[in-house]
Amino acid sequence: MVLLGSIVNAIAIIIGSLLGLFIKRIPERMKNLVTQSISLVIIVLGISLAMKTNQVLIVIFSLALGAVVGEWLDIEGKLDKLGQFIESKVKTKNEGSISKGFVTSTLLFCVGAMAILGALDSGLRNNHEILYTKSLMDGFLSIILTSTLGVGVLFSFLPVFLYQGFIAIFASFVPNLVTQHLLNAIIAEISGTGGILLLALGLNSLGVMKIKIGNMLPSILFALLFVCIIQYL
Repeated sequence: MVLLGSIVNAIAIIIGSLLGLFIKRIPERMKNLVTQSISLVIIVLGISLAMKTNQVLIVIFSLALGAVVGEWLDIEGKLDKLGQFIESKVKTKNEGSISKGFVTSTLLFCVGAMAILGALDSGLRNNHEILYTKSLMDGFLSIILTSTLGVGVLFSFLPVFLYQGFIAIFASFVPNLVTQHLLNAIIAEISGTGGILLLALGLNSLGVMKIKIGNMLPSILFALLFVCIIQYL
């Protein structure tokens, strides 16, 4: 079953988020320290992924064009509005917590090598081991994030499932159209571009700067397109 890994990942996020909702008595200073610790890990992971690129120019152009398109489409604004819509349906004490939790966790769970590699492996080889491992990580992070950012983290299971599920289904139809060399190149440049986004997410979480990461998401697609264009020229 091609979507099994994505389904397990979504369930892990739901379970972790529900557990996180019951952890209400964590001192605020401890929550802040946990948030800062996770932010530092995200930064390290982002740097690690960014170093996987073999074509720095692809990453640069992808980020630049992705930012232009994303700003034009106002992707982050739409994500915020979606979070606010959910928030209007689910009452919470902390204003804005659902929107922030939804956007932050969606980006964290979707952007990364494991999401891409795992979904590709599910589609190409019907092997879900990578996504199973990612599920354990996301489930644990969901507990921490939900206890810190609120119930918005719970709703991130849907875009995570759709994102990874789409990649898995797409990959299942094109095993004979993509060479292993091209596949490796795509993974390297998408990982490199995604690593930059994770680095930005970590800096945002630490309050170092405010970057509209949601508006930079099209850069992932541009990285894919650039790799394919270069390979076929």
